Amino acid sequence: MDLNLSARDLAFRDEVRAFLSTALTPRLAEAGRLVTSVFVEPRYSLEWQKILHAKGWVAPGWPVEHGGTGWDEMQRDIFAAECARAGAPSLSPMGLKMVGPCIMGYGSPEQKAFYLPRILAGEDYWCQGYSEPGAGSDLASLQMRADSVSDGDGDHYVLNGSKIWTTHAHHANRMFCLVRTNFEGKPQQGITFLLLEMNTPGIEVKPIITLAGEHEVNQVFFDNVRVPKSGRLGAENDGWTVAKYLLEFERGGSAAPGLKVSLSRLKAMAAAETSDGEALLNDVHYRARLAEAAILLDAIEMTEHRVMAALSGGKNPGPASSMLKTQSTEAMQRLDELAIETAAHYAGVHQPEAREPGGNVEPIGPRHSLVAMPRYLNNRAASIYGGSNQIQRDIMARLLLRI
Repeated sequence: MDLNLSARDLAFRDEVRAFLSTALTPRLAEAGRLVTSVFVEPRYSLEWQKILHAKGWVAPGWPVEHGGTGWDEMQRDIFAAECARAGAPSLSPMGLKMVGPCIMGYGSPEQKAFYLPRILAGEDYWCQGYSEPGAGSDLASLQMRADSVSDGDGDHYVLNGSKIWTTHAHHANRMFCLVRTNFEGKPQQGITFLLLEMNTPGIEVKPIITLAGEHEVNQVFFDNVRVPKSGRLGAENDGWTVAKYLLEFERGGSAAPGLKVSLSRLKAMAAAETSDGEALLNDVHYRARLAEAAILLDAIEMTEHRVMAALSGGKNPGPASSMLKTQSTEAMQRLDELAIETAAHYAGVHQPEAREPGGNVEPIGPRHSLVAMPRYLNNRAASIYGGSNQIQRDIMARLLLRI
């Protein structure tokens, strides 16, 4: 595995930088800097998605035949790194990185022709209906039932139950959802994967306000919701296979570039803050903790490059995605903790109005302290969502270490 950039890669990096310098507006860059979650508000992320779509760069990981770029693994990594450095707002992963690849892998020709162009253009904004009040990391225990009916309106499933921690369900017009179509045998064998419209009668979205004081997640209730069977992805009762395939993409990806940008910003914060009359960055104990974080990020980057090498050979992420999910979320939380310590008492000031891009509300304290606390609180969930890190370690023990 050669980690040095070739002349072709360097030329591509320069092309990406030139594009970002003109296409990324100051407003969008500010939105990227002030975000406190992996999910940017759609009014910013969709604006950026339309710019990337017009350029043909909105789906670096998709095959060319479905509207992708045709980039190799190194080019995709370069693009992610340059977007992170420029402060570009991240795009919602629900469509482009999660259900999109599943539709390519398990969808019918009609489903591919309908959904994939709409995902690329940002016409559909997706949410994920997986977790339930009694089924989180133990997803196989989900109980939301889907009863099969055939009548004058055709073949449908009738859904009853609820989903929880549904990110951006209040913005989404579509959901990919796991439902139980069979209550006998092994739990995994009775699950079906559905694509549905959020404006279907009987769906109610109720907000859940997070520790950070933000409305990002929701509980979604289903009361006799009729979903056409044409919305099923894969075979009935085989949704667990589709769901596992999707989770490989949810848990993988290039996290190191964004984490390294966070580390650079943390160093800048520490250079501006003082302790006993000296810049905090000069404190030997603080510098040791920064060094530990930097070493961890280098290790994550090497793991990502190993996965890139495997993907270049035609393999999917597999259980290695669990390793990356665990490492990257815990590294992110470590950086968040350091940011809180660096911001000190200013981290505790709740001032969401000052975090609004383009707003005219002056922050209390240094501007670099604005997002320290909400980002810390929001990212506490990172080691839980997508399958808790304890579950990821079980997966690694069984599938990688063969324990």
